[in-house]
Amino acid sequence: MRIAVRTLAVSTAATFALCAGAQAQTIRLAHVDPDDWQNSKKGAAAQIFKEIVEGQSEMTVEIFPAGALGDETELVSQAQDGLTQMVLVSGAMSQACPAASVLDIPYTFSSAPLAWKVLDGPFGDALAQHCLEETGLKTLAYGETGFRNFTNSEREIRTPEDMAGLKFRVQELPLYIEMVEALGGEPTPIAWTELPNALSTGVVDGQENPVGVIYNNGLHTLQQYMTLDGHVYGTDFYLMSDEFFQSLDSAQQEVVEDAAKVASTMGRAIQQWTTAQGVTAVQDEGMQVYSPTADEIQAFADAAQPAVVEYLRDELGDDAQWIDQLQQAVSEASDPASGATGDSGN
Repeated sequence: MRIAVRTLAVSTAATFALCAGAQAQTIRLAHVDPDDWQNSKKGAAAQIFKEIVEGQSEMTVEIFPAGALGDETELVSQAQDGLTQMVLVSGAMSQACPAASVLDIPYTFSSAPLAWKVLDGPFGDALAQHCLEETGLKTLAYGETGFRNFTNSEREIRTPEDMAGLKFRVQELPLYIEMVEALGGEPTPIAWTELPNALSTGVVDGQENPVGVIYNNGLHTLQQYMTLDGHVYGTDFYLMSDEFFQSLDSAQQEVVEDAAKVASTMGRAIQQWTTAQGVTAVQDEGMQVYSPTADEIQAFADAAQPAVVEYLRDELGDDAQWIDQLQQAVSEASDPASGATGDSGN
């Protein structure tokens, strides 16, 4: 009898220990944006993810914002190595999973709602599965970094021809160099930290970034003109180590997935808010802002897309199929019968 009781006690203790271990899971979440839920899309997403997870489970979320654990490339590596359980990144994902670079094809998305429909639908699911197989990182949700727009200090840009002869700072990425060259500008790769000085001294005439980035970093004070062409829609990837995700029980996994979806919605909303505020703010402070017509946007797309698509097909090789899959997904989502909205997102 005593043996039976002891066996039961040991079994109960072991079960309790296993449950306690599962409940005590800690998620280290890192990103490079400020820890400010009112103005930072990643900051807002991270904080609401933490509140939901901790409120609906025994798990703990530790947030490391503002690049505390490194830049985005380092964060992706840390998540792959299991040093960090979850990261929110944008451009660095295409380095780890090259197929993700198709999302940077210029003028792919005419609005934010269209982008959301594509990313939250079958195409986004398929890309997430592919990148999981490539990286070991599970895409829990897609967020938003905003549409990128051109600014310059020389003249208003309404057509690709207006870009001729202007030097634009671009990220040190071949895709952006190809895009600006195709549009008739002169791309000049310059590190982000050197951009204000390059604009002030005339090393470059212009640059391209989301409106919120332009305003929050004071670039509008160094530039006279902005064209809301929305050439690239920036996507955030909410990534979790799949090894860690699989270590969670089914209830914990559901909490994490649901929290990520809510967090992405919050991040997108904050990004839309900062964009709307930013456009008004830069105009109030003297910047001239031009919104191209649909025909003008098409002229930009006709000039930029072929060169970038050709470059990507060569770079991606077998993964070039993702270009066609994205274009098909956008076409289907843009069909009025599909219910996609045409409202402007930039």
